[in-house]
Amino acid sequence: MLRNTADVLLEAILMPNGNFETLLLVFVAVTGLAVLLQVVILFALFLSMRKAAKALNGQIEELRTSVLPLITEAKDLLSRVGPQVNSIMADVAKLTSDIRAQSADLHVSATDILERVRRQTSRVDAMLSSALDTVDRAGGMVSDAVNAPLRQISAIAAALKAGLGALRSRSEPRQLHSPADKDMFV
Repeated sequence: MLRNTADVLLEAILMPNGNFETLLLVFVAVTGLAVLLQVVILFALFLSMRKAAKALNGQIEELRTSVLPLITEAKDLLSRVGPQVNSIMADVAKLTSDIRAQSADLHVSATDILERVRRQTSRVDAMLSSALDTVDRAGGMVSDAVNAPLRQISAIAAALKAGLGALRSRSEPRQLHSPADKDMFV
């Protein structure tokens, strides 16, 4: 049939005085063949799309059968673990509030201890300063007690020396210049 139409088309083109009906018949036949070719192509596309849709449905079903149990297990796990998580969160909140209260108590205690240490340090400082002042005064008194008789003894010795020196000078003639003064000339 295809060859027959091609021959007709060839004759119509080669005929310079062909009639209009033959030419029309050739165009209708070519158009029919084109439509038939389009139907075949569309049918092939339809079959390939149907095949792809079936493959896609199979993959979706396979995915659904593998994912749906996971989702169900996750939901069950969350329903079982949810109350425990809530309990843990409540315990953590209580623990946090207890730690805050204890840290406030610890801060008050530490401040009190530091204040006591500061006062005791001040007391010890005052006591040590007083003790050192007393030791200093006692040392001064001992020094005065020892030095006063020594000064008196020293004064008595100087007076005796001066008195003996005066007695000696009366018995010996006095020298106005010492022998060491000879080398000195002013």
